[in-house]
Amino acid sequence: MIYSIKQELYKLVHRKITWIAAIILFFLMLITGFALADESKKLILTLTFDSSDFIMFILVIVSATYFSMEFQNNTILTLLYKSSNKIYVYLSKYIVLFLYNVFLHLLALFYTICLQYTIFNYQVNWSASYLYHQPVWLNMVTASLIDLVTTMLIIAIVFLLSCLINSSAIVITASLLITFMGQSISSDLMNGGKLVNIMKWNPFNMVDLTRQFGNYGMYVLTTHLNNQELLIGSLIYILIFVIAGYLIFRRKRF
Repeated sequence: MIYSIKQELYKLVHRKITWIAAIILFFLMLITGFALADESKKLILTLTFDSSDFIMFILVIVSATYFSMEFQNNTILTLLYKSSNKIYVYLSKYIVLFLYNVFLHLLALFYTICLQYTIFNYQVNWSASYLYHQPVWLNMVTASLIDLVTTMLIIAIVFLLSCLINSSAIVITASLLITFMGQSISSDLMNGGKLVNIMKWNPFNMVDLTRQFGNYGMYVLTTHLNNQELLIGSLIYILIFVIAGYLIFRRKRF
């Protein structure tokens, strides 16, 4: 397992997109800072210049190409040959992308602090009480931790789709639709009203976890779940999708 993780880390570190994406993240956050000049400065800092959407976009592209391309090029066969068990290959990829996910979120926190004290210089007291009666700095850290869960849910979905579909382009398209249209899909599923108590637990609803943390009053009316329920639901779906993805991967013919 350790050997498989080292292999995957080596491949990820030596991919240009890994580092280009990290640079692009900074410029996207910078543009967001100018675009949201009239918004609450505390909210901008809490959501690290809306980095969650950008990180999600990056992870969809990186994870889809990371997995699907190996199916398309049949390089997955080499990995399976060198590994004693298919589960090591599958989990090592997921673990490495989790580490990359953590790296991107830490980078977003670093970029936020840099932008705050250089270009934008918002007059915000980090210790001032803000969301959920917590200081701004704690809101920012909490939002980042919560977004780790949201993004790992997306990665789990990408892995599942990658095992079902060999085309990285289709996987990326489908994943982005789920990521950025999940709220609309979820709302449509709950339009009937009668089955809201059941349909509110659909996986598309969980994608709004980070957004709801930053704007609870607006999103809770759509999700019909509180933050804790969304968090628990996300963790459960991560487990379901990871297991389902592996079962498909294990039975896949190469």
